[in-house]
Amino acid sequence: MRALITGISGFVGQYLEKRLLKESNMVFGTSRSQRKENNYLCLNLLCEQEIVHLLKNIRPSHIFHLAGMSNVKQSWTARKHVIEANTSATINLLEAVKKADPNIRVITIGSSEEYGYLGSNQTPISEDSMLQPINPYGVSKAAVSMLVKQYYKADHLNVIHLRPFNHIGPGQSLGFVTSDFAYQLALINSKKTENNQMKIGNLEAIRDFTDVRDIVEAYYQIAMYGKSGEIYNVCRGIGVNIQTILDILLSFSDIQVETVTDETKMRPSEVSILIGSNQKLLNHISWQPKIPLEKSLYDIYQFWLSKINQKL
Repeated sequence: MRALITGISGFVGQYLEKRLLKESNMVFGTSRSQRKENNYLCLNLLCEQEIVHLLKNIRPSHIFHLAGMSNVKQSWTARKHVIEANTSATINLLEAVKKADPNIRVITIGSSEEYGYLGSNQTPISEDSMLQPINPYGVSKAAVSMLVKQYYKADHLNVIHLRPFNHIGPGQSLGFVTSDFAYQLALINSKKTENNQMKIGNLEAIRDFTDVRDIVEAYYQIAMYGKSGEIYNVCRGIGVNIQTILDILLSFSDIQVETVTDETKMRPSEVSILIGSNQKLLNHISWQPKIPLEKSLYDIYQFWLSKINQKL
């Protein structure tokens, strides 16, 4: 495989690069800023001609399109930006593939947020479920999934669209629930706060969490063995409420922690339950998530603990 990862310097991109290199694949990556590494390239995904030029130069066999805006909460205050970063950029990439080499296999990354409100009686959610996104981020990704179908049928591109549910792991930025909780707990246990309070949001929401290291394994297997033109959920298929996430993290601390509800952590609109079905994925490839939730959360907590202690 000669792979190109857009957004390689992001949370998932860094893990995917490591996974691909394990198989001695040639890996190139793009980001918005120039890096010293020879295989890291600066690319403006809003410039189609720039993408065409890059593809002709490096001649990838596979593209993993990870670049874009991924924070649901921030998408409410940056609606135009999220459409440009997620939808317009993907159109430019697919148009560039058409012109440079239509045989390149393109893996586009969507989100479980494409499904929106479906209700607890419609879980687990399959790939055939109705798309009813309720936030700008979900809208941008739903548009991508529909575009991928069109490019497959009308232009015969070798494209696959993935809908990962919540993925977590060490190195994920703040603004995501497991990182936010683990960071606050690490601050408390490093005695870097004046009190032992953790700010929390909605603890009743139920989500389907999978470790990023399992997620990138799925991406690799799908790139190798997935079926063109298909959409795959990537998830564990088990729902966990946010209270459980909090309880597991608190079990790592010997200090008594007080939790305080913070209204700023509440989203303007939030789906109460999102649990995916991974049956289609299991039927097509042999992937299975292997890392337990407790292990993921412990590693996230240790990541922040180490990062905070390095600054002491």
